[in-house]
Amino acid sequence: MRPGPAGAFVATGVSVEPIVEPPLTAALIRDRHDRLVARLRAAAEKAGRDPEGFRVLAVTKGFGVQAVRAAREAGLGSFGENRVQEALPKVAALPDADWHLVGRLQSNKVRPALAAFGTIHSVDSLDLLRRIERIAHDDDRRARLLLQVNLSGEPARAGFDTEWFATQSGRRGELAAALSEARHAPVIGLMTMAREGVPEQESRATFGRLRRLRDALREASGLALPELSMGMTADADAAVAEGATLVRIGTAIFGPRPA
Repeated sequence: MRPGPAGAFVATGVSVEPIVEPPLTAALIRDRHDRLVARLRAAAEKAGRDPEGFRVLAVTKGFGVQAVRAAREAGLGSFGENRVQEALPKVAALPDADWHLVGRLQSNKVRPALAAFGTIHSVDSLDLLRRIERIAHDDDRRARLLLQVNLSGEPARAGFDTEWFATQSGRRGELAAALSEARHAPVIGLMTMAREGVPEQESRATFGRLRRLRDALREASGLALPELSMGMTADADAAVAEGATLVRIGTAIFGPRPA
């Protein structure tokens, strides 16, 4: 095999060789990012959505400070991280960037998360929502929150149960009441993940359902809830077609994560 697209092998009839990734330069990152954005704008436009209505978060999980610096040099300004501890040196190196926590947040990591991130996408329980609000108040921090909903129903996935979320989003529901109490850490939208490796039609159905849940919660709570965080490298086109405003992209920008 010979090198092919990222993460793939190509047959040569002689041997199997892994891909040799090119150096991760600012120019390469800019080119990958620009081609991705152009493709996603076309997908949004085809679906009748605003082609300028989404932002790409460059997810730097597994990549070091140098990769983030290269991305910043390429003109990228919004970054996503999955783990608080891994993010801290990167945030310290680029404190002026727009940092988002997109991975699961443990309750004992709330304080450092609030110090590092302006936006947290992975609020998956009322207890966590209330803890973030309490610590943000005590530490005089501000953060924007998204509620993660487990629309796939997979036990390994974090997020609010879908049926509970729908029921408690009503005007008299427990969720709507909790949102009204958030002052230092207001909720600005919802987040989800589609099942991996499914047809685009199923991904779109998942993302469309999140949009409808957001719309229902918006009506019940009176909050603007402008953000929908959905879509990664494999299903970003389906996400923007269904109204994603924040798309979490790692591999399509940085290539495969280092082993």
